Amino acid sequence: MTTAAHRPATLEDVARVAGVSRSTASRVIAGTGFASPAARKQVTAAVDQLGYVPNPAARALVRGGGVRLVVAVLGTSAAVLDDPYVHQVVGAAARVCTPAGVGVALYWLPFGDPRSLDQLDGDRSVCGVILVNTTEELLEAVPRSLRGRVVSIGVGSATVPSFDVDNAAGSEAVLRHLYASGRRRIAMVTGPRWLPCAQRPVQTYRRLMAEAGLPERILPGDFRAARGRTAAGEALRRWPDIDAIYAISDDTALGVIAGLRDAGARVPGDVAVAGFDDIPLAGMTAPALTTASHPVGRIATAAANPLLDGRPAATVTLFPSALVARASA
Repeated sequence: MTTAAHRPATLEDVARVAGVSRSTASRVIAGTGFASPAARKQVTAAVDQLGYVPNPAARALVRGGGVRLVVAVLGTSAAVLDDPYVHQVVGAAARVCTPAGVGVALYWLPFGDPRSLDQLDGDRSVCGVILVNTTEELLEAVPRSLRGRVVSIGVGSATVPSFDVDNAAGSEAVLRHLYASGRRRIAMVTGPRWLPCAQRPVQTYRRLMAEAGLPERILPGDFRAARGRTAAGEALRRWPDIDAIYAISDDTALGVIAGLRDAGARVPGDVAVAGFDDIPLAGMTAPALTTASHPVGRIATAAANPLLDGRPAATVTLFPSALVARASA
C-alpha cells in the first residue's frame, strides 16, 4: 500500500500516521537512539499500514556512511574512461553496491595533477574510492579525510589496500610458452612507462631473456591497438629475424597482428603473437589469440566489498593469471 497511487510512502508519511516526529520515526526504523515503547509501537504500525520501505541510500547519508562509491581512474586524458577494462571495474563494483543502495560514479584523475583527488576531500556522499592505474605519487596525494576509505587496483601502500592481477606470473607463463614452442627472437610491446603495474611484466621479460641468453627487444606501448599496429612495423624494421611478439594487453596484441599482416608476415607462421587479459574478442579472432587470464571482475569485487563493509585493512592481494594457449602462438 502507498499513500497515493503515484508514489511510495515516505518517512514523513510514517511520522504523520504514527503521530511522532520525523526524527523519532527515523530512530525507530533504523534501530538507533531512544524512543519510547509507545512510539515504537506506533511507528511499527504505521510502517505496516503504509508498506514503507526504508531508502538505504538516504539512511547511509544520514549516518555519514556515503551513498556513492567512486571509481577514480588515473590517465593522461579523459579517454581513459572509455577503456573496456574500466567498464569492467565499474560493472563489478555496481553489482556489489546496488543491493546496498549505493551508487557508483566514474571519475577521471588527470595524470600529473597530484591534487586531483581533492574534490572528493570531505564529500560526505562518498563511502569509498577505488583507485585505478595507481602510482606512488597518487597514493601520497590521498587526502587525510579519505584515508581508510580508499583501495587501489594496482600498487598500494601502508594505508591503502591493493588488489591486482599477478601479471608477472602470467607474463612468465606466456613467455615460457613462446620459448617452448621454439621461438628465440622474442620482442615485447610494453604498457605506459608511468604505470607501476605495467613494469612487472617488463622485469619478468628481461629476467627470462637474460636466463636464456637471448637479446632484449623492447618497444614502448600504451595498451592501445593502434600502438600495437605501428609497433609491429617497427619491430620488423629493427629486427627482421623476429619470430615472436608479446604485448602486455590483448588490444595491443590484436593491433600487432594487424600490423604484421600489413607487412605481409604470417601469424603464427612467421611471427607468433601473444597478449595479456583474455578479453572476449581474443578467442574469436583469426587466428585466436594466445594470452593470459585477467580476472578483472573478481578483482574489482574484492576491492569494492571492504569499502562497503567498513575500514579496509592495508593488505596486498594478487589474483592468479594463467596461460590461455590458442592458435596465434
